[in-house]
Amino acid sequence: MVELTLPRTSRIKVGKTWNKPQARRGWQEFRIYRWNPDDGQNPRMDTYWVERATCGPMVLDALIKIKNEIDPTLTFRRSCREGICGSCSMNIDGTNTLACLKGIDDVKGAVAIYPLPHQRVVKDLVPDLTNFYAQLQSIEPWLKATTATPPHERKQNVEERGKLDGLYECILCACCSTSCPSYWWNDERYLGPAVLLQAYRWLSDSRDEAAGERLDNLEDPFRLYRCHTILNCAKACPKGLNPAKAIAEIKKMMVERRV
Repeated sequence: MVELTLPRTSRIKVGKTWNKPQARRGWQEFRIYRWNPDDGQNPRMDTYWVERATCGPMVLDALIKIKNEIDPTLTFRRSCREGICGSCSMNIDGTNTLACLKGIDDVKGAVAIYPLPHQRVVKDLVPDLTNFYAQLQSIEPWLKATTATPPHERKQNVEERGKLDGLYECILCACCSTSCPSYWWNDERYLGPAVLLQAYRWLSDSRDEAAGERLDNLEDPFRLYRCHTILNCAKACPKGLNPAKAIAEIKKMMVERRV
């Protein structure tokens, strides 16, 4: 039998407890993953207590309050606070989601917060998404046309525009890709749900004239075909999109062009 040994520094230890109240009534407990690449220590789970009366309703509100008032060393990404930028994607209560859209009251008991799973960690709740963005760039997510540029915009009718619904809304938060087991084990070669949904967005665009080129780029045993339709991606998407359906449509286009 094969025995696998985890690196010593991969084991998560119990960390510090911050701001613990005398009585728990009116307070919320947060258990947050902490890791600093510069101190050589194991990752740890620090516990923070936040008074609900002085905190907003979302998990991101609590994180900002913790950083501003309790522990300024806590590191995480955030920007718009409106579910648009995708910056604050993380694993909360066992599910990949956006901290700005996750209500504190949606979690029973202590709120456990980790960085997005199966990605290298830069620090604390910040994942390294370098590979994710390189894969996005590889599908060339922009309009490609060979015909002469029209004097005004390239127009679409209502039906053509409707084909982009459920695709253009993707905010590239990586919640879906980092919830996918196939992406966990093959992230260097499998493009993952988010990038493939973006690929289908351009394949579906009536203004784009590079469908054959785009399909050639995806024709690979790993880039496209590692999806096994377990639908973790659809469940994790904070925008309610269905990347698995987009991937299935790309596979369908691959077959149709051979017939």
